[in-house]
Amino acid sequence: MDANTTNVTPFRQRLQGRAKLYAMIRDFFADRGVLEVETPILSAAGNTDPNIESFSAPFHGHVDAGARDRWLRTSPEYPLKRLLADGVGDCYELGRVFRNGEAGERHNPEFTMLEWYRVGWTHRQLMEETIALVEAALALVGRRAEVLIEGYRQLFLDELGLDPLHAGIDELRAPLAQYNIHPEGLTRDDWLDLLITHKLQPAFPCDRITVIHDYPASQSALARIRPGDPPLAERFELYLGPYELANGYHELNDAAEQRARFGRDNARRRERGLREMPIDEQLLAVLGRMPDCAGVAMGIERLLMCLAGTDKIADVLAFPFSKA
Repeated sequence: MDANTTNVTPFRQRLQGRAKLYAMIRDFFADRGVLEVETPILSAAGNTDPNIESFSAPFHGHVDAGARDRWLRTSPEYPLKRLLADGVGDCYELGRVFRNGEAGERHNPEFTMLEWYRVGWTHRQLMEETIALVEAALALVGRRAEVLIEGYRQLFLDELGLDPLHAGIDELRAPLAQYNIHPEGLTRDDWLDLLITHKLQPAFPCDRITVIHDYPASQSALARIRPGDPPLAERFELYLGPYELANGYHELNDAAEQRARFGRDNARRRERGLREMPIDEQLLAVLGRMPDCAGVAMGIERLLMCLAGTDKIADVLAFPFSKA
């Protein structure tokens, strides 16, 4: 083996690792009868989430082609749901998504997302399949992991002695005092998120898959709310070690409620001085006939980082943003 070949071996191994993971994912879903699809990368609608910024791309063609302002997708969620409403059935997409401003050791503005939907399933059923996919990925590198499935409320009670559904903001802030976080503009949900990212998530063991389910109703995003005292969002998040890999929902298919949530997102954006985003009217027009289903999105680079044992996203990319 000559010197040149030796020098490129780690780079080639990086590409091979990604290719093997992609092949495993496609085999995983083919065995389960889940259809691979492709959806638009440029959209006339944007993501209203106030914590996510989209890239914009002006269209200069003929006016009859549609909206002039286009947005690079932050996920394939909305068009996948339109396909579900049209009767395509269980489906997934493995492709690039884009988030403006998210750059650093663990983030790249362009990354790969796996998103899939199961018709007739609840979020609890989809949790099990998501665990199975991560276990299959770990097997590619000869690893296994224990699994912990725990309710959101119980996790806070066990680890922090706090009831996240009833504790006041001062109680939620107290464990974070050492971080000197400026409280201006932070809501109750922001403090709950900070407790996860600063106190809970870093302590998750590296050899464990941790799944948290049934979130506060205020953190429902696109999930259904299950009535009760208190009501809960039928949502889960999956972690491998301290890394959040996947976020899943028992999907909302109430167009009026979804429109209201988009409106609340844009109101929050206004409060923060951010641009309001155009909502996806094509999604809202068909959401009411989307079948009962559960869906989940997974960050592929995060999974590759876990498999490679690295904290740097550049180690699993052929071309990180700085060299793109």
